[in-house]
Amino acid sequence: MFSTLLLEVQNGIAKITINRPDKLNALNKDVLKELKEVFDKLKDDESVNVVILTGAGEKAFVAGADIKELNALDASTGKDFSLNGQNVFNLIENFNKPVIAAVNGFALGGGCEIALTCHFRIASENAKFGQPEVNLGIIPGYGGTQRLARLIGKARAMEIILTGDMIDAKTAFEYGLVNKVVSSSELIKTAEEIANKILSKGQIAVRMSLKAINAINELNQSEGQKFEAELFGMCCGTQDFKEGTAAFLEKRKPNFKNK
Repeated sequence: MFSTLLLEVQNGIAKITINRPDKLNALNKDVLKELKEVFDKLKDDESVNVVILTGAGEKAFVAGADIKELNALDASTGKDFSLNGQNVFNLIENFNKPVIAAVNGFALGGGCEIALTCHFRIASENAKFGQPEVNLGIIPGYGGTQRLARLIGKARAMEIILTGDMIDAKTAFEYGLVNKVVSSSELIKTAEEIANKILSKGQIAVRMSLKAINAINELNQSEGQKFEAELFGMCCGTQDFKEGTAAFLEKRKPNFKNK
């Protein structure tokens, strides 16, 4: 079905693998097109409640963009190129189900940017993160200047982007860029453990939580709290809320129906 991606769906988890290992899974127009297609497909798939995104092989998650495509850009086409990638990455960031990045190896340029769009980032011990675009005479164009600064702070983002230097997984964890660092052999297993923990919760509440947290990109704190209250009220009107509170009072595990 896809030429640049692999898709596996099992037990409520969709695993998307960017599958260009001979190119270190570099992003090109075909990968972006198929990423949009697969996330559009999964958005309304009721059999899927969590997504894991990773790269083929152990060398790279995504080692950047396709330099041949970049080399052909001018001022006009460059802006369109950036906006197209931003649209796809915005779709992932605002996806209605949790997306976990399992970062195996290099996450550079667009690879770091796509990891930033995900809701969790689990890194293998050999992972490397960076925004080396200045080495090519350009800047991050898929939202990296904005997301990285929001996630790890302006000063650290400045250092990473302006020097073009890579940071290792340990430093990325210290900076708050990744949630966990594990061995390569434990990477997918760890991502699946987190996914299964999320699957055990009420999925309406999970999705409402995603909406509320992502609202910080658009709303100030006062507006965000009003939005939170609206979503809280909507949750209180669900069967899952009644089941969750009843299960707590009865000291048993809840049996959520996602209704």
